[in-house]
Amino acid sequence: MDYFVFKDGELYCEDVRVSVIAEKVGTPFYLYSASTIERHLKAYESALTGLPHLVCYAVKANSNLAVLKLLGDLGAGADIVSGGELFRVTKAGISPQKVVYSGVGKSEHEISMALDQGILMFNVESFGELKAIERLSQEKGKVAPISFRVNPDVDPKTHPYISTGLEENKFGLPVEDALRAYEYAKSSDCLAIKGISCHIGSQLTDLSPFIDALKRVLRLVDTLHDKGIDIEFLDMGGGLGIRYSDETPPLPEEYADALRETLGERPITLVLEPGRSIVGNAGILVTKVLYKKETGKKAFLIVDAAMNDLARPSLYKAHHEIVPVERGGRESRPFDVVGPICETGDFFARSRELEDVDPGALLAIRSAGAYGFTMSSNYNSRPRVAEVMARGDHFSVVRARETYDDLIRGEEFFHG
Repeated sequence: MDYFVFKDGELYCEDVRVSVIAEKVGTPFYLYSASTIERHLKAYESALTGLPHLVCYAVKANSNLAVLKLLGDLGAGADIVSGGELFRVTKAGISPQKVVYSGVGKSEHEISMALDQGILMFNVESFGELKAIERLSQEKGKVAPISFRVNPDVDPKTHPYISTGLEENKFGLPVEDALRAYEYAKSSDCLAIKGISCHIGSQLTDLSPFIDALKRVLRLVDTLHDKGIDIEFLDMGGGLGIRYSDETPPLPEEYADALRETLGERPITLVLEPGRSIVGNAGILVTKVLYKKETGKKAFLIVDAAMNDLARPSLYKAHHEIVPVERGGRESRPFDVVGPICETGDFFARSRELEDVDPGALLAIRSAGAYGFTMSSNYNSRPRVAEVMARGDHFSVVRARETYDDLIRGEEFFHG
């Protein structure tokens, strides 16, 4: 079920007219459907029925407290990659015992914070990090729960910037190094081996790379068992893609069935870290057309949102569907949809067939719930936009639009 639908030519989010929200909140703003987020998480839970599992939502996809609270109340854990994300997760009420801490560059402060909170496990990505965790655990008189992230050298067939499982990527340990790391951890009184982790990339639309990676990881699990090291948690990361235009990504039940078949009867708890597939199609970015500009070769729709609000098109040349919030029945023609920022790369679409709208019209940039606001910035001293959530016929602002005063908070004149 799609909760962003047109009724009588006007776009609704659940049972709320998007234009009404725009009148109340102003533009641009992100708009999330609570029912969509809930439906997507429940699809994973249903697909994994019968498998011991924990769904740890990837906070980096969308870290708004309202999103985290909604998912936490439904039983989700969290996959985090920073101390700030751990702070958000605990504020939202998600138990630290459901938190997995990934990422290659955990600082000592962040490691200490996670040790004090009592997280489920660290996904360790280097020997240097392992030694830091061991030392800090010893200083605190604690035992750190750890998993090693293994790099299986599998091509995920996705954009190179979001590929993470190739030998050339910065993430994880090669299998040979992982063996030595596990043997070292087994000998330490300050480290408790909990799991093994693997994450090969994002926006995957084919199951074969997942299964290839899983088979390689399971070979290592079996080798570790032979050495007296048993694995409790198998963390396969996230990465399941969504439909932005014409992609046909596998459904959670298809993914779960393939994992179930490959895992067999192993007594292991599966951890999945979906992010984009939970929130990506649960959000839109609503923007207003400021000007329509014609040149000899191009027609531009200049909108009030920009690359600082949604970076994916300029960063990855990513495709996002763009639709008018109110359909006027005019003919379509090619437009570049661009923002106000002083960069040629500030665009949402190029030569896109869109209905010929006038200044003042609202546009919805779809599939913007993941890696939208979380990647936004204040470039060109632009305040970050509001975030809104709707359920049924109700909506509320879940993050206020920044003010100009917010832009300079913490800054001081130099008095040297």
